[in-house]
Amino acid sequence: MIKEKKRTNLSFPSRLLSPIRVFLEKRLVSLKKGKKQLKKNDPFFAENRANENAFEDDLDEQIGHFDNEIKTKFLSREIVQLRKALTRMKIGKYGICEKCGKMIDTDRLAVHPEATLCIKCSKKREE
Repeated sequence: MIKEKKRTNLSFPSRLLSPIRVFLEKRLVSLKKGKKQLKKNDPFFAENRANENAFEDDLDEQIGHFDNEIKTKFLSREIVQLRKALTRMKIGKYGICEKCGKMIDTDRLAVHPEATLCIKCSKKREE
């Protein structure tokens, strides 16, 4: 038996969404700049990178690159989440859980404005 998602026709007024949209757009720009800076500072792509390194120098490069990769992937996920939230605003579904279709608690949105899942669905996803 397929469980049908419960949908709601509620939406936030545009006067409330406008400052949230501005905040999310500014954060998106900031994260993109941060991601670009991380890539620029990656030791694997440094202009003065030596081909023949001592073991310790090579290990430092490896660790620096690994650290940058982790941070870049985290920022990429955050960027995707911000884009999803902004898209949901455009189509009038901001604040509605993308899994169950119920309204996302406003306290959750106040703390995590890019949330696209209610707390219940978010916890299920993490399990």
